[in-house]
Amino acid sequence: MAERMLFVPWRYISDWKCIACGKCCKAYSVVLSFPEWLKIVKNYGVDKTVSGLDKLFIKRRSDGSCVFSYNLSNMYLCGLQRMKPKACKLWPFQILSKPKFGYVNEAVYYYGGNKFFIYADSTCSGLRYGKPTWEFTNYTLKEFVEIALGRRINQSKTTANIRFLHPYARFII
Repeated sequence: MAERMLFVPWRYISDWKCIACGKCCKAYSVVLSFPEWLKIVKNYGVDKTVSGLDKLFIKRRSDGSCVFSYNLSNMYLCGLQRMKPKACKLWPFQILSKPKFGYVNEAVYYYGGNKFFIYADSTCSGLRYGKPTWEFTNYTLKEFVEIALGRRINQSKTTANIRFLHPYARFII
């Protein structure tokens, strides 16, 4: 029986766009850094978070979804858009200093004279497979790397384009 590879190297991905399907907000627990946790607690209260033995997390609803995920006509919006945790900003990509999931040549990405290894979680519905587009390679992945390195806070390519996804979004945001 063939084993399904969960993480795909970026060179097998043509493009990626968040389609606001909400799968990531339901499937994963979000680990928070202490500053992220503190910001959420100050703005929304400690009851929106939970702690593990050595980690802090965003609380989940009984259905498993993030307490900050809101469904609007089958489009899932993040209530933390202005203070979204780094783990959420980076999903579905992992930006690593060493190859973790094999396929070294297909995962290597150069930025600022440094070598990174980039993989995507294959469960993301926003991935399109094939030869990487120029825009994906030079803008989208660059933005993910800059977020991972802490050089960028605001997102452009690495988040859903809500106005594009929903014609009435300008009235609700």
